Amino acid sequence: MRSTQSGPLVVSRNPSQTTAVCYLLPANRYLPSSYILERMKVSALRLPSAAFVAFALTAFLSCSSLPAHAQSDDSPHHRGSASSDQAAPAAAPDKAAKPGDKDAEKDADKLPPLPPDAHTEQSITLDGRKLTYTVTVGTLPVRNEDGKTVGNLVFTAYTVDGANRPVTFAVNGGPGASSVYLNFGAIGPKHLSGVGNEGDSPSDPATLSDNPGTWLDFTDLVFIDPIGTGFSRSLVSADESRKLFYSTEPDIEYLSRAIYDWLVKNDRLQSRKYLVGESYGGFRGPRITYYLQSQLGVAMNGVVLVSPYLNPTINTNGDLSPLPWLVTLPSITAANLERQGKLTPEAMQPVISYTLGDYLTTLVHGQADQAATDAMIKKVTDMTGLDPTFVKESGGRLETGAYLREVHREQGKLGSVYDSNVTSFDPFPYAAQQQANDPILASIIAPSTTAMVDFVTRVVGWKVDARYNALSYDVAEHWDREGARSGSATQLRQAVAADPKLRVMIVHGWNDLSCPFMGSILTVSQMPVMGDPSRVSVHEFPGGHMFYTRESSRIALRKDVQEMVSLH
Repeated sequence: MRSTQSGPLVVSRNPSQTTAVCYLLPANRYLPSSYILERMKVSALRLPSAAFVAFALTAFLSCSSLPAHAQSDDSPHHRGSASSDQAAPAAAPDKAAKPGDKDAEKDADKLPPLPPDAHTEQSITLDGRKLTYTVTVGTLPVRNEDGKTVGNLVFTAYTVDGANRPVTFAVNGGPGASSVYLNFGAIGPKHLSGVGNEGDSPSDPATLSDNPGTWLDFTDLVFIDPIGTGFSRSLVSADESRKLFYSTEPDIEYLSRAIYDWLVKNDRLQSRKYLVGESYGGFRGPRITYYLQSQLGVAMNGVVLVSPYLNPTINTNGDLSPLPWLVTLPSITAANLERQGKLTPEAMQPVISYTLGDYLTTLVHGQADQAATDAMIKKVTDMTGLDPTFVKESGGRLETGAYLREVHREQGKLGSVYDSNVTSFDPFPYAAQQQANDPILASIIAPSTTAMVDFVTRVVGWKVDARYNALSYDVAEHWDREGARSGSATQLRQAVAADPKLRVMIVHGWNDLSCPFMGSILTVSQMPVMGDPSRVSVHEFPGGHMFYTRESSRIALRKDVQEMVSLH
C-alpha cells in the first residue's frame, strides 16, 4: 500500500493481492467509429459508460471518473441534474400543503410502527482472543424545525464495555445505499464472504463469520442508515421528503444531528469521535465533519473517507482538459498489472509519474506534436494491454464505458466500473449500448439484504414488519443533485484548518474507476500543508471501490486506521 501525503509520494508497504468490489457510475461514452467498423462491422455505435440502467444510474452517483463532457442533456443519467457546481441553499419547507401530501402522510401513519430498540450480546475471536460486545438495533427520531417527527432513522451499534473507548460513526453512499456494506463488508465484527469478487454468486448462502479486519477492538461502531435506506423511513409526503432528506444540504444537516443525538442519548459526548464514509458517504464525510464542528459543537478527532466522491469537478470538460484522462489511466493500468500478477505499489510509481509527466504534457500539446502523440499512444497501449487500434482511435484518452466493454470482449464479458477485473457475461453483446447492469451491482444486493434482515430480525430480535433497502430506487429517483457536483474538497480544507489535531485518511482500491485514487491524490496535492503534512493522507490497496472485500486489504486498512486512532 502506498501512502500519499500532501507532500511527495511515499511508498510505505506492499500488501498481498487479490480481487475487489464496489458501487456507481453513469455517463454516455463513445467508441471510435473506425475501430467499431473494424471490430464489429457496424457504424458508429454509441456506448454508455456503465449502462447499468435502472438503479445504477444514481445508486452511487457519479464519482471522479465521470467527465461532465461525456454526459448529454437528454441522457437519462443527466436529466434533472444540476448544471451549476455551486451548492444552492436548502429549500425551505413548503408551508402550503398540497392535496396529495395529506394522503401520503396518512399512508405513512398506517405503516406498522418500528419496534423499540433491541439488544443482544455476541462475541468473536480476534487475533486469538475473545471479544465480547453488545449489538443494538434502534431508531432515532428526525424532527423538522417545528419539532414534528418527520422520519425514523435506524442504526446498528456495536459497543464494548470499557473506559475511554472511542466511537466511530459509519455511513455509506449512493445516495440510496444503506450502511450494510461498511458493516458486513468492511469494519463490523461480522463479515459477509463471497460478495463482490470475481466468480461470486448472489445465490450462495449469505454466511457471516468473524471479521479479522474489524475495528471493534479499538473503537465502538455505529452504522447509520439514511432515510429511505435500510429500514429508515420518512413519515411525510414524497415532495416533503425530497426537501427534508433527498438533497445535499438537508441530508448533511439531519445526519449530523443524528450523530449528535446518539452521542447525547448514550452519554458519549466526551468520547473520542471518528467518522467513516464510503463513496457518496465520502462526499458526506467532510461536510458532516465541518457541520458538526462549526454548527452543532461536536468535533471529530478523525475521518476516514473510503473511495470518496470528493472532487467531481476535477473531471469536467474532457474535450479540453487533460484531467479526466489523468484520473482514470492509472486505475486502468493497475487492473492490467493485476491480471499479470504484477500489481505492487512499486510497479505503480512509474505509472503515476508517467501520467503526471509525459502523458499530461502530450495531451496539453495536442496536435502540435504528432510524434509525441504517437509515442503516447504506444505507451498507453503497452501500459493497459488493450488493442492498439482501440487505443489509437481513442487518441490515448480511454473512455471508461468503452473500456469496460472492450477489456473482456473476447470472453463475451463486461468489466465492472468498481473493479474492471470483476466481470459478468454481457447478455447483449451486439447492442449499441450496454444494456446490462454493472457486474458488481447486479450481484451484491441479494446476499447483503438476506444477511442483514436475518441478522436484525433473528439474531438481534428486532422484529420489524418492513422492507429492507440495501439500495433504494426511490431515493435515487427523488434525489435532488443540486450542489453535489461541487464536491467536498472545500469543507475538507475548512475542517482541517479549524482543528490542528484532526486527521483525515483517504483510502482507495487501485482498480476503482468510479472514484479513482488519482482524483484524491490530485485534490490533496493542491491543499496547503496545515501543520503536520501527514494529517491528510491518501492510501491505496489491492482491489476496487470496495477493496475491503479482499481480506488482505481489509486487514491492512484496519492496521492503518488503528495507527491513526492511537495518535489521539
